[in-house]
Amino acid sequence: MKNEPDELIPTRWSLIKRLRDWDDQESWREFFDTYWKLIYGTAVKSGLSEVEAQDAVQETVISVCRNIQGLQATPEAGSFKNWLLRMTRWRIIDQIRKRYPARPSSCRADDSDETSTTDCIPDPAGVPLEKVWEEEWRGNLTSAALARVERQANARHYQIFYLYAIRGTAVSQVAAATGATPEEVYLVKHRLWPLFEKAMKAVEGNERSQFSIRAPPGR
Repeated sequence: MKNEPDELIPTRWSLIKRLRDWDDQESWREFFDTYWKLIYGTAVKSGLSEVEAQDAVQETVISVCRNIQGLQATPEAGSFKNWLLRMTRWRIIDQIRKRYPARPSSCRADDSDETSTTDCIPDPAGVPLEKVWEEEWRGNLTSAALARVERQANARHYQIFYLYAIRGTAVSQVAAATGATPEEVYLVKHRLWPLFEKAMKAVEGNERSQFSIRAPPGR
């Protein structure tokens, strides 16, 4: 089924292909549920207000709808991740441009033009958009992978794993919060970390990982 949790992950080419059907509301809802946090988080970290970021999300989804027919839905055609970044970049620029109505119209980027227009406007956040996007993309991957681990472990073991292996909480604090012994904390990390690594590889789909997975120190 289209709404299975395992399908709500970044870079799923089967989903992208389905988006060619504008009337497939279920697939478009799945696309929105999968990517809106990525787009919103990038917009906010780029200097947009919450309202501007919400508008950027809506306009990005509209841009994807308008341009999805021209996207070759095969991994060999290029990175969907970068294609979506371009769509998001232009919509963030649009929101910033509204603050500067006197800016020349020549800075306007058409959806079909891949030329960056960020030099035409000030950068309110002072952070390269590609760096922000990469951080948000990584967060999306991690969240999707953790959701898989959570479904495969009992609630208490997942809490121990999340606090120690993901949040980096000290063993003594994890033990106090969960009622576990230090030995159990190490054991849970040892058992669940391979599941997390496997889940990360799965959710990366057809994208190359831009970062490495390293287990935290411990037994």
